[in-house]
Amino acid sequence: MTRDLPPARRTLVIAANSAWNIANFRAPLIEALVEAGWEVVALAPDDGSVAVESLRGARFEPVSIDSSGTSVLRDGRLLVDYVRILRRLQPAAFLGFTVKPNVYGSLAAHMLGIKVINNISGLGTAFMRPGLLNWVVRRLYYLALRRSARVFFQNPDDRDLFLAQGLVRARQAGLVPGSGVDLQKFRPIGKPRAANAPFRFLFVGRLLRDKGLAEYAEAARRLRPSWPSVEFAMLGFADSDNRSAVPMADVRRWQDENLVNYLGETEDVRPFLADCDCVVLPSYREGLPRSLLEASAMGKPMVATNVPGCRDLVVDGENGLLCEARSATSLASAMESMLKLPPARRAAMGRKARTIVEQRFDQSLVTQAYLEALQ
Repeated sequence: MTRDLPPARRTLVIAANSAWNIANFRAPLIEALVEAGWEVVALAPDDGSVAVESLRGARFEPVSIDSSGTSVLRDGRLLVDYVRILRRLQPAAFLGFTVKPNVYGSLAAHMLGIKVINNISGLGTAFMRPGLLNWVVRRLYYLALRRSARVFFQNPDDRDLFLAQGLVRARQAGLVPGSGVDLQKFRPIGKPRAANAPFRFLFVGRLLRDKGLAEYAEAARRLRPSWPSVEFAMLGFADSDNRSAVPMADVRRWQDENLVNYLGETEDVRPFLADCDCVVLPSYREGLPRSLLEASAMGKPMVATNVPGCRDLVVDGENGLLCEARSATSLASAMESMLKLPPARRAAMGRKARTIVEQRFDQSLVTQAYLEALQ
């Protein structure tokens, strides 16, 4: 067990492309590791946010990452920084999340003989689009993952793709239910929405084109004439450094056209989830979307695209409705079908959503998988 390790080898490094990512998605894992006797170091850029102060027992070490950049020079400096920091910390294991930590952090850890456990939480824009950058990313993944002790995937499609392309071996690959969900923190509320409140669709996530936001706005445009009182809300931060980022000028234009209502950013999505009727995620591809996990835990029906990640959580006709990706027509049709359902049917979908996450997506399943991998 971990408690038998020599004191000098009891440190673990958790690395991601932002402190926000670690604080919001890895906090339960950090708590479990600390409770198991590990000293956890969170390695990520210091964005000056409160996330750095809320790492739940982890010590923070800053590292500069150009998350979406393609500069060989900057990525080379990142690799050197990882080598320098890991040589100083001498951790027992390196736990990588998001693309560049998974690639350059893993390469650095392998060079130093440090055990590596990766989590492929999503393929990213570069991996999804054909071209030279796609080839480079695949090659980097091959070099970074081939010596890893364990590579966790969040859906079987991503795992099978990496296996088919020889990026990982079957004995390395494992599945985890995303980042899991805290079933105590996210739970259905007893108080229903106000009877006179307009029906509200809600998108939760980063403002990226790959999340299907253009299709969401266009679906709203198509539905507005027949459903003038329905609200199409968006909640999330503008990731301006991402190649797929939706410009805020587009968001303002959609608002000016009375298509969407942008609610800004938040540290706590629960009040917004409680105050909606249906959560929508028209993404092009996901690992396992946190927004749908949290919506399910709060008993909300969903509309999502029939793509890896989304269809691993949304069962068409049971806890939500599926539509085609990249199709505003299909999305609008699914949303209209949701609007036409009797309230009792939507409530039953919400209860089914809660049951599914209770059975398959509790965050304790994720922490247990990591504790077993570390042994």
